[in-house]
Amino acid sequence: MNTYDETFRRVYGARPEGVWAAPGRVNLIGEHTDYNDGLALPVAIPQNTLVAARRRQDGRLRLHSAQADGPVIDLDVDHLTPGTVTTWGAYPAGVVWALREAGHRPGGADLHIESAVPTGAGLSSSAALECAVAFAYNDLYGLGLSASDLALTAQRAENGFAGVPCGAMDQVASACCTSGAALYLDFRTGVHEQVPFAPGTRGLSLLVVDTRVKHDLGDGAYAALRAGCERAARLLGVPALRDLGPADLPRTVSALPADLARLVRHVVTDNARVTEAVAHLRAGRPAALGPILSEGHASLRDDFRISCTESDLVVETALAHGALGARMTGGGFGGSVIVLAREHRTAAIGAAVTAAFRSAGYQAPQLFPVSPAAGARRIA
Repeated sequence: MNTYDETFRRVYGARPEGVWAAPGRVNLIGEHTDYNDGLALPVAIPQNTLVAARRRQDGRLRLHSAQADGPVIDLDVDHLTPGTVTTWGAYPAGVVWALREAGHRPGGADLHIESAVPTGAGLSSSAALECAVAFAYNDLYGLGLSASDLALTAQRAENGFAGVPCGAMDQVASACCTSGAALYLDFRTGVHEQVPFAPGTRGLSLLVVDTRVKHDLGDGAYAALRAGCERAARLLGVPALRDLGPADLPRTVSALPADLARLVRHVVTDNARVTEAVAHLRAGRPAALGPILSEGHASLRDDFRISCTESDLVVETALAHGALGARMTGGGFGGSVIVLAREHRTAAIGAAVTAAFRSAGYQAPQLFPVSPAAGARRIA
């Protein structure tokens, strides 16, 4: 018997009807582009959030997490409204709310959650939780929704119920990625493509370095960036920053206040970096992603200004010790850095980063290699 099965029995007094998993993600390139109708290139990671679930007939939604202190959260699905849940429970409750807002009428459930996705590390722990719950509800109540539909439901939960104005990249990556591939996302058209990316087969390693600097996208900084991008688009008379290309930058940057010009420059150049990265992967040149990652980090650091000293130290140290490229990944303000390296250099790079953190007086980072993994699914 699995630990989640045992815990579900202990908490709820019965066995679950099934268990669903959804992964965290790292984004290779294309950051803060999703809410600008842009492009991105994430991969799912092997770390998953698991949800063991059983339907209830009384309209109660009961939530329990192995990672959270406190009693079971007990809610009425007929009275779920934004602002009524302010703890971690807002994410799973928001999914049920979003399903019902979309016209579906699922009932209650007992949910037990166990997660191996680090929280606050820029690896989309909230999206993994939302997608696991969405997939569980889809199967339990026979809703017949596609993976893309469930991803957008999860995004609506985070936007409308949890109050985080994120784009859809994290949820689409968690729901739709496949093993051995990066997911090329076009947020204007909604089209996505699996692009082969299996670094281990080419003697490469993708290393995640969790800086242990926690970020909270609900604290207003993320919303301010999004609002700035939208204001820049309005001033430039375009529907979204996706409508601009690198050739437009000299004209558009000079027409905007400096604080908005920086945001535009990052979004436009990061969309171009996604296009370049996809071309390299299609041509079987994954090592060529290295400089693209490093350029992306410089853009996030200097133009979007969402890096931190710890993330910058990881990038600088990794590159100095032979990494092909490195950049912060995720919404920013802390979190994780991804490092692309030759496999034989990975251990030395990791040791150098750890030593650099020790010398700087920082908490030791957490390091783990990842390979592109499967998206959300039922596992039991």
